[in-house]
Amino acid sequence: MKNLKPALIAWALSVGAAFATPQGFALHDTPQPVANVRYDKDDGSRGDMEDFRGKVILVNVWATWCVPCREEMPTLDALQAELGGDDFEVVALSIDRAGSQIVRRFYDEIGVTNLNIYVDQTMLSMTALRTVGLPTTILIDAQGRELGRLVGPAEWDDPEMVSFLRSFIE
Repeated sequence: MKNLKPALIAWALSVGAAFATPQGFALHDTPQPVANVRYDKDDGSRGDMEDFRGKVILVNVWATWCVPCREEMPTLDALQAELGGDDFEVVALSIDRAGSQIVRRFYDEIGVTNLNIYVDQTMLSMTALRTVGLPTTILIDAQGRELGRLVGPAEWDDPEMVSFLRSFIE
């Protein structure tokens, strides 16, 4: 039964555009490599994408000054509350140059309690992750490969989206 998930994922990736994805989420035909982006954490320590190896992650590249980003953040927080754990994490990667303090202030203002703070003040992650706009959200498998992405805001706590993302968690 454990081998059924990889088979389902392989099938979903093989049918690509024919596979109904919620809110325009675009799956790749084959998993793509992902750059090992670095970030700062709320406690001042540094990390990188390798820290998440072994779990499926949904990386949301955003900024506090991006209005659509601000609007979707509560839905990402709700998604983390529902699916987050040892096998899945929403990684909200801020590109705010002002650092984690502005992100913490924003989280406190809108009541975000389930998301960790990850900040790339250099904004190099935008190029490394090939983002073309904000927000950009990338689904990365447990082996660190990009399965697909969505450019623009989404309702991440929508039941169809939650079900879609749940299907990738082993």
